[in-house]
Amino acid sequence: MTHEELEEGAVLNLDYDKLTSIAEKNCKVVPVAVQDSETKELILVAYANEAALKRTLETGKAVFWSTSRNELWEKGLTSGNAYIIEEIRVNCEQNSLLYIVRPEKGKICHTRNSKGQARNCYYRRLDLTTGRLENLDP
Repeated sequence: MTHEELEEGAVLNLDYDKLTSIAEKNCKVVPVAVQDSETKELILVAYANEAALKRTLETGKAVFWSTSRNELWEKGLTSGNAYIIEEIRVNCEQNSLLYIVRPEKGKICHTRNSKGQARNCYYRRLDLTTGRLENLDP
C-alpha cells in the first residue's frame, strides 16, 4: 500500500505493529489524546515522554515525542499550526494523557482535503456494513 493509499484510500489497513515498534526502540512514552477545547473533536493521538511533557509545561504549547523520528516534535514550530494547552488530564492508571487544546490555526493535520484545506486527523469513518473507509472531508 502506498503512502497516498494509506492516507486517502478507502481500504482499512491498521498498523497493528505500531506499539511493538515503539517498544523495540525502548521509547519510554505514554499516549496523548488531543482534543479541541471548543468543538470537543478528537484531533489526534500522539506520544509524550518526560522531556516532551516538560517542554509542553514550559511553553504552554503541545510538544510530543515523534516515535518515527525519535525526537521532540514541537507541533507548529515550522508550520505555525500549534496547539495551545488549555488543560492536561491524566488517566487513573497514569499511563496516558489528554491534552485539551486550542488549535492556533484551526484544523491542523498534514493531510489536505480536495480544496487544499488542512483538516483534523480523524477525517474518515469506518463503514460498519462494508468495512470500507468513508472520507468525511473530501
